[in-house]
Amino acid sequence: MQQKFRRALLASLSLAAVAAGTCANANEGLELIGYGVRQKALAGADLAAPDDAMAASSNPAGIIGLPREYQFGMGFLVADRGYEAYGPVSVVAPGYVESGRPLFPIPNGGSVHPIDADSAWAEISYTNGGVNTAYSMWNFRPNVFAPAVAGGGLISLSAGGPFGGGFTGVDLEQEFFSLVYARKFGPVSIGFAPIFAAQAFNAQGLKVFAPYSSNPFHISDNGYDYSFGGGFKIGALWEPIKGFRVALAGTTPMFMTPFSKYSGLIADGGRFDVPADASAGLAYDLTPDLTAMVSWKHIFYSAVPSMSNSSFPIYPGSLGAWNGTGFGWRDVDGESFGLEWRANKQWTLRAGYQHSSSLYGSQSVTTNILAPAVTNHHATAGFSYQITKNSSIDFSTVYAFKNSVSGPEADPYVQFLAFGFFPVTVPPQYRPGTTITNFAYGAEFSIGYNYKFDVGDNSFIPTHF
Repeated sequence: MQQKFRRALLASLSLAAVAAGTCANANEGLELIGYGVRQKALAGADLAAPDDAMAASSNPAGIIGLPREYQFGMGFLVADRGYEAYGPVSVVAPGYVESGRPLFPIPNGGSVHPIDADSAWAEISYTNGGVNTAYSMWNFRPNVFAPAVAGGGLISLSAGGPFGGGFTGVDLEQEFFSLVYARKFGPVSIGFAPIFAAQAFNAQGLKVFAPYSSNPFHISDNGYDYSFGGGFKIGALWEPIKGFRVALAGTTPMFMTPFSKYSGLIADGGRFDVPADASAGLAYDLTPDLTAMVSWKHIFYSAVPSMSNSSFPIYPGSLGAWNGTGFGWRDVDGESFGLEWRANKQWTLRAGYQHSSSLYGSQSVTTNILAPAVTNHHATAGFSYQITKNSSIDFSTVYAFKNSVSGPEADPYVQFLAFGFFPVTVPPQYRPGTTITNFAYGAEFSIGYNYKFDVGDNSFIPTHF
């Protein structure tokens, strides 16, 4: 038994290593609407209707009753995001400015290993994302000067890019690996999943804000930095009557080591923890072949200071400081609806819709040019095709409808300039007559492969397909 466990775990870890990769644009801030291909096709509504290994990413209790299986999926997101700025702007480059890097890979993988009729273990790996931008240096904002009453001195020289610091963007990559254990107690299944998390972060083109940093040498253009930590997820699945299921799940905060290379940019000295979340879901078999499902999810961004602290005003020394400037993100609620029709032995068809509340408001648009995660509505569809008795492929597509958030430009330039013998202050302010509109939309296409072993087949790798 121990040898079988070691071999299964080795295969699972190998699959996780292959699946590790970069993150992509998202809908609920940093979190995707689903991690497996089936989840995406159902808009993440499958909390109470698990059917494959990746179900454990939302509800660890969902692995009970599944056969021994391996699963791997890859998604490709084509995202358009950026901003439009009009009026007498001085902090950002005016006009229509679109981010580059529109294509992102989104891998996932996992396996399930039944122990007996009432217990099982699994491993899964998946990615999160949403904070990815890459703005060309060929967007120009004017140089910033003090008012004439203050002598008209140069405050900020523009070197291209949306903020005047050249090529500008941020890249946040998150990878999660989890071992899952679940057990059934009558009609109720309970699952527990410790999670190991790793993050990578890079920021460019932000040195123009060095005067407002608590550590000007650790604000921008320092290459990738890495952060590690973890937490755990718990879940429950209850079937009070046949065909009707209720699910609850929650994830603790994941406390991460700080990004020391960016301790002068990210609040609390570079600490960027992963927020907690709570979920609930229902599923009902309308017919033996048709299942309707609905789920709700709340993400506690307000509990992470570097995310939720106000993005404005910015004063000298406030970037990276303890309880310093953040992104102005607020808690997000998401509702998902899905339908799955098992048309015949070979074909299963799926569709879904997801809506989430806005991540930030009009007062935070200037800072969130770096992270325009503003999509609120997603339509999804997909299918599963049984190739053989053991093998199947899954496909899903997600369309994120264009959404935007608009607000005035936030001007952080706080300077004390000599005017005769009297100091003159240029206070932070929202510039009148300006409008910045952050926007995002896109589509995602995912394909996955699932292999289910025959009962009693204990081979390390499949012997037939």
